[in-house]
Amino acid sequence: MNTKNPQFDVVIVGAGAAGIGCAVVLKDLGIENFVILERHQVGASFSRWPEEMRFITPSFPSHGFGLLDLNSVVLKTSPALTFRQEHLSGKDYALYLETIAEYLELPVKTETNVEKIEALPQCKGFVIQTNRGELRSQFVIWAAGEFQYPRLTPFPGADLCIHNSQVRSWSELEGDEFVVIGGYESGVDAASNLAALGKKVKLLDRNSSWLNLDPDPSISLSPYSLMRLEIAYSMGRVELIGEQDIKAVKAVENGYMVESESEKWFSSTAPILCTGFDTSLKQIAPMFDWSNGHAALTQEDESTVTPGLFVVGPSVRHGELIFCFIYKFRQRFAVVVNAIAQRLEIDTTPLEVYRREGLFLEDLSCCDNDCIC
Repeated sequence: MNTKNPQFDVVIVGAGAAGIGCAVVLKDLGIENFVILERHQVGASFSRWPEEMRFITPSFPSHGFGLLDLNSVVLKTSPALTFRQEHLSGKDYALYLETIAEYLELPVKTETNVEKIEALPQCKGFVIQTNRGELRSQFVIWAAGEFQYPRLTPFPGADLCIHNSQVRSWSELEGDEFVVIGGYESGVDAASNLAALGKKVKLLDRNSSWLNLDPDPSISLSPYSLMRLEIAYSMGRVELIGEQDIKAVKAVENGYMVESESEKWFSSTAPILCTGFDTSLKQIAPMFDWSNGHAALTQEDESTVTPGLFVVGPSVRHGELIFCFIYKFRQRFAVVVNAIAQRLEIDTTPLEVYRREGLFLEDLSCCDNDCIC
């Protein structure tokens, strides 16, 4: 970045789990002319989690028996072994990513905000504008996460609420009773942590997510979340209110009124908004086809309308398949890098280890969430 308009083979946008994991695969193939651009610091989204938030996917040091830790993004690593914890905090996981970046000397440029990406004509690469200058690259891998893009305005009056991503610690919130809007993972996490502090919580959800029995944890609550919710509910600290689509929040005397089409709930404290996050791909939305409601990708996770632009991380979708967990989207790193390496005429033999370790998911027809018991 110190030279004028530096030229790279690959630019990775984002130094979270997807960006760091994909960068290691590039390095394993001997690709050195790449850079990772990170708006803040390595693992920044994880380090900004509420202090009490934990991974819902368990970590376990089982790679010696052919089963990579569910939260690992690099072979022969295990967050569980490093931190001796099954459900890591965001700060722990950020440290895991920082350690990988430092140990493998990955070319990360922090405090570098990507402001604009322009595709050059005739598939000649990309011009990337950043707050630290311009650079060019033959390929771009978009690995930005979603935590930095919270859905803050899902209904009128949402600005009166506190989004869960804005909470540094649940212990800092004053009051004894709370209304949490949204009953998926973020909402259950908020309710469980508030209940653990002795607070009483009304958990409002559009669909009664706690009753969803879908075997895909991208759609239904994880066992970890259900267990915590059951404990809080059994102690009488959480009231579950389902099938309520919230239409507005209004300021009233001594508090707030949360309204659905048929019901109202008073809260003396600012309601907690757990309405999820937007895909970071909206920052470069014109570079994708959105006709199916999500960014259309090829079988190699490349934009169908912008050749050379690849996606890794939680925004990857193929039909009904959602790759929003680390153990899911890490299986696509080698697929993306393999496509890039072939175009750079680089030997892809080193990727065979990824095939053996189950980290080279090419055939999406094998993905099946059916479970007989």
